[in-house]
Amino acid sequence: MSTMTMGKALNEGLRRALADDPKVLLMGEDIGKLGGVFRITDGLQNEFGADRVVDTPLAESGIMGTAVGLAFRGFRPVVEIQFDGFVYPAFDQIVCQVAKQHYRTRGNVKMPITIRIPWAGGVGAAEFHSESPEAYFVHTSGLRVIAVSNPQDAYTCLRQAIACDDPVVFFEPKRLYHTKGDVDLETDLADAAPMGLARVVREGRDVTLVTYGAMVRTALDAAVAAEDEGVSIEVIDLRSLSPVDYRTVSASVRKTGRVVVTHEAAREAGVGAEIITSITEQCFHYLESAPVRVTGHDIPYPPAKLENLHIPDLDRILDGVDRVMDHHHTATEVRS
Repeated sequence: MSTMTMGKALNEGLRRALADDPKVLLMGEDIGKLGGVFRITDGLQNEFGADRVVDTPLAESGIMGTAVGLAFRGFRPVVEIQFDGFVYPAFDQIVCQVAKQHYRTRGNVKMPITIRIPWAGGVGAAEFHSESPEAYFVHTSGLRVIAVSNPQDAYTCLRQAIACDDPVVFFEPKRLYHTKGDVDLETDLADAAPMGLARVVREGRDVTLVTYGAMVRTALDAAVAAEDEGVSIEVIDLRSLSPVDYRTVSASVRKTGRVVVTHEAAREAGVGAEIITSITEQCFHYLESAPVRVTGHDIPYPPAKLENLHIPDLDRILDGVDRVMDHHHTATEVRS
C-alpha cells in the first residue's frame, strides 16, 4: 500500500496498462515530452517510446478518428482530451463512430477505446477548462461513463477501463489531482470491485445522498455536519454514470425513504434528473418526501471569481437535506 496523489495514481495505472499489454498506446496533445498539462503521463514516453505515447496535433476530431482506426486493427488506444471543454470537436467521432461501431458491425468490431477527460471546475480556470459535459455521454448508448473520486479508484478503474472491450469515457476531477490517498498498486483486477458498481462510502439511516467525482468529498463533509443536527446521511459514490448501479442506490433509498442527488453540472436534463426519475420509478412507495437535486446553475460556467457560487457547497447540500427532511415547511420549491 502506497500513499500518493490521484494524479500519480493515474500515472501508475497508465504505466501498468502499457507494461501489461503491448497493444495499449496513449495519444493526446502534449502528453509525451511534456507529460500532459497536468503531468498525468509524465515519464511514460521516455519509458515506453514515442510510438506508444504519442504527441498528437491539436485536433481532437483527428485524435478520436485515429483511435477508431487503431481499435479496428486490434489496439487499445487511450486518448487524453486536454480539458473537458475541448471534447466537443471530437463529439461527432465519439457519438457516431466510437459508440456505434460494435452495433453497426453486429459485434464483429470492438472499440476498446478509453477517453480520459480532466473534468469539472474548482481550479480557477476559464469556462472551457471547467465544464461538466457528462450528461451528453450518459445519453449516448454504446458508451460506458466512469467518474472517479479517489486515488485508489483512479488507479483501479483506469486499468479496468483500458482492459474493457467497450469504449469508456473516463472523467477525472481535476481539482482532486493533488489530493492524496492510499493506493494498492498490486490490486488484481479480477479481485477488484467492478468499475460499474456504486459504493456506499458512509452509512446512514435518514437520507440517501447520491453523488460522484469531486462532490463525494463535499457530500461526506455534509454528512458530518448533519450528524451534529441529529440527521444521519448515507453517502453513495456512483463511480459509474453509465450504467448506473441502481441496485445499490435503490437499496439505500428503500432504507432511508429520502434522497438528495448532487453534482456540479447544470440542473436541466442532468444526470441527477435521470437518477431521480429512475429512483422514483423503482422506489415510489418507499419515499417519504419528494427527491431533491442540488446542482450547478443553468448558465455557462462562470468566471473563476464566481465559481464557488456555482459549484454546490456544504450549505447548499445541507439545505437540500433539510428540504427532504421537511425542515423548511415551504409551500414552493427552492431551486438549487
